Amino acid sequence: MIPHHAIAPVMLALAASLAQAHGNDPPARKPAFDGAKVEPTAFGREGDPRKVARTIRVDMADTMRFAPALVTLRRGQTVRFVVHNAGQLMHEMVLGTPEALQAHAELMKKFPNMEHADPNMAHVKPGARGEIVWQFTEAGTFQFACLQPGHFEAGMVGTVVVK
Repeated sequence: MIPHHAIAPVMLALAASLAQAHGNDPPARKPAFDGAKVEPTAFGREGDPRKVARTIRVDMADTMRFAPALVTLRRGQTVRFVVHNAGQLMHEMVLGTPEALQAHAELMKKFPNMEHADPNMAHVKPGARGEIVWQFTEAGTFQFACLQPGHFEAGMVGTVVVK
C-alpha cells in the first residue's frame, strides 16, 4: 500500500507528464508497422499498410463535423483513412468504441495538452493531412471523434459500421 504522503507527488508527476505532451507541436512519429507488436482492441487493430483494401478520405472542419460522418466497412477489411484538416483549428480523428471515446474526451478536458501517437489516431494541424491504417476485425458500430477539448462535445463525431 502506498503511504498517503506519497500519493500527491506521484499524481502531480503523472499530470505534468500528460499535460505537457499534446499542444501544437507535431505528435510523436508513429513507428513503422510491426505485425508482431500489434495489439488487438474491441474494434480492431493497427492495419498493415501493404494490405490496404480501401482508402477513405475524411475531411475535418471548424464547423465541428467530419465528412463523411458515416463509413460502412466489411469485417476484416484494412482501411487507410486519409484525414484532411480544412479548418484553422487543430483537429484529430480517433477511432474507438463510444465508451472509450467518451472516457478519453473527459480525460482531455483535464489534460488538454495530452499527446496522441497511437495507431488509431491522427492529430492534424490546420491545412495538413494525417493517416490511420486500421483493420476492423470485429463487426459492430464504432465511432471516430475529435477529442480536442470542446470538439467532441460540439458533435465532432462520426460512425463506422462494420458488417
